[in-house]
Amino acid sequence: MSTTQIDDAGAEHPPAGPEARILSLVSSLTELLFALGLGSQVVGRTMYCVYPKDRVEGVPSVGGTKKVNMEKVSALEPTHAVVNIDETPKELAADLADLGIRVVTTHPIEVADNIPLFELLGSVFGAEARARTLAADFERAYRRVTKRPDRGPDQRVLYLIWKDPWMTVSADTYVSSMLSLIGWRTLGDDKDRRYPEIELSDALLADADLVLLSTEPFAFTEAHVEDFRSAFPADAGKARLVDGQLLSWYGPRAIAGLRYLEDLAEAESS
Repeated sequence: MSTTQIDDAGAEHPPAGPEARILSLVSSLTELLFALGLGSQVVGRTMYCVYPKDRVEGVPSVGGTKKVNMEKVSALEPTHAVVNIDETPKELAADLADLGIRVVTTHPIEVADNIPLFELLGSVFGAEARARTLAADFERAYRRVTKRPDRGPDQRVLYLIWKDPWMTVSADTYVSSMLSLIGWRTLGDDKDRRYPEIELSDALLADADLVLLSTEPFAFTEAHVEDFRSAFPADAGKARLVDGQLLSWYGPRAIAGLRYLEDLAEAESS
């Protein structure tokens, strides 16, 4: 039986049941809601919510992750909005609450936070059985990564998420938690900003064993990797293109992300 859940903003949420109409403002959470069997209750999404591809196109878009069309939101009459502390501005969450929408706030930081995330949404929206199945699949993948006897040497990693300006991730982010499972330590040490701007100095690059250019949120490509190698020939061999969705999305994609981590570790240790 579902019980009242407390979200990552400290708000209590009693079970909503099948009458809930859900607005999802986070791509990975939209995918998770569908994986929980709640797709028919998702009445709105952002333009960036593109998975599952074969089903999400039928859900109306209300805008982006930072700014939405409140008239469209009102017309959809959601009872709940699923948001994230990193991705959803506080002002937007407050505006949704002012409309009488119950705001369910998430904030996974550690990879293991996926399990309480599954429980939170599964319990609030009556999908406990599917939440338990996802949690079991996640736990198997998590154990496989963390118990690897041959994970290879630890690596110091510069993880790039943006250019003009260059930006990276701090140590207390979900991405850093993911990479740490295979012994890769991110170099972002800004205690005041979780996604700091940086300068690609010779000293910083010299301190990195690997430079990872992520396909999300900036859409880095192999062409950008080649540009980096040309601009920084002394560190050219460190540059790699990595799948940002598999390393930064929580929910069901985190399970695939854990398998992807194993592939990354194996490629660098071979």
